[in-house]
Amino acid sequence: MSSPKHERTGPDGVGAVPYLPLSADSDIPGDQSLGRLVGDATQHISTLVRAEMELAKSEMIREVKKGLKGAVFFLIALTILLYSSFFFFFTAAEALWPLVNYRWAAYGIVFLVMVVAAIALGFLGWRKFKKFQAPERTITSLKETAAALKPQRPAEDDDDLPATRG
Repeated sequence: MSSPKHERTGPDGVGAVPYLPLSADSDIPGDQSLGRLVGDATQHISTLVRAEMELAKSEMIREVKKGLKGAVFFLIALTILLYSSFFFFFTAAEALWPLVNYRWAAYGIVFLVMVVAAIALGFLGWRKFKKFQAPERTITSLKETAAALKPQRPAEDDDDLPATRG
């Protein structure tokens, strides 16, 4: 039930979504049985669900690829900034030197400021990380959905079954 027009591969490399025709050329209105209509409806619903899942998958793949490209550029920028900060701290120490009269003291002050900043930011990060929790509502919802979709076995009552003699 797919058209070659709709089976092409998209620009993101993901297969196309199946095509769902509304009616076949051979169908004559009023000439179909109820069973055939129900069968066609079931097949169309199945195809539609698969098509929606494929569409969601292709959209997610496309968005993740965009996000990864952005993350790579962001990480490169952060790396360059990290290496540039080395020169900033040398400049700060050299600018501080005339105020404290000793070069070693200026570098020591800059070092201590860096250590205090690292400790403070590490503590803030640790506090935020400690607040991180599992998504309890989502986990509960998924467990309820799985339990609802799990086939239920009827209780086996030995009293209702006829006794067999062997």
